[in-house]
Order: sequence, then structure tokens, then C-alpha cells
Amino acid sequence: QVQLVESGGGLVQAGGSLRLSCAASGRTFSNYVMGWFRQAPGKEREFVAAINRSGYTTYYADSVKGRFTISRDNAKDTVYLQMNSLKPEDTAVYYCAADETLYYTTYNVRRGAEYAYWGQGTQVTVSS
Repeated sequence: QVQLVESGGGLVQAGGSLRLSCAASGRTFSNYVMGWFRQAPGKEREFVAAINRSGYTTYYADSVKGRFTISRDNAKDTVYLQMNSLKPEDTAVYYCAADETLYYTTYNVRRGAEYAYWGQGTQVTVSS
């Protein structure tokens, strides 16, 4: 089992940047596919980005491609989400997720049900 703790959320003006972190503990971090999801008020949870176990393969939702970057440091047991050019529609609670057995495909990593472990979330608010 792995525990996930997100940090780095906050209030930022449109066009600004934030970097989210997700620290993992409990198991071998490099065994896990990692993903970021978000949920805005009144909306369903949606996929944001994913990264494979080695960190060499990433995948993004179209809505964030070119603005967000997912990365991981397996030595620090941490995954990051660098968010640039933020827009008001990026406002949401952001969650990191992990799974040890997920077979990395662009179809699978988009599906929240594929991830066994979730953090508690961190609020990101982008003002216009």
C-alpha cells in the first residue's frame, strides 16, 4: 500500500504558474504509474496527466497539453505537476493517484478506476 500527500495548491491569477507535488510513502515508488486528476465544483473528476514508472513516458489531456508538465523523481518518491499559463477553468481540486499493476496505455491511464491509491487533494484556484 502507498500513501499519497499532495501540496502546492493555492490562489493564482490567470496566466500565472503553480507547481504541485505529491509525496508517496509506504512502498517502492518506482513500481507505480502516477497520474494527476482534477475535479471542479459540480463537475466529474477528469484526467489531467500521467507518467510511467521510469518517468520517460507522459500523457496529457488535451485541455492542458503545452501548459502542464508532469515529472517524477524516483529518488525522492515524488511526482510533480508544473502548471503554467493557468486559466480560470483550471480551478479545481487536484488529486494524485498511483497504481502498481496498471498497464500503461493512453486509454488506461485516463481512467480513474485504474488507480488504486489516491491523495486527499489540493485546491487550485485561478482568478481572472
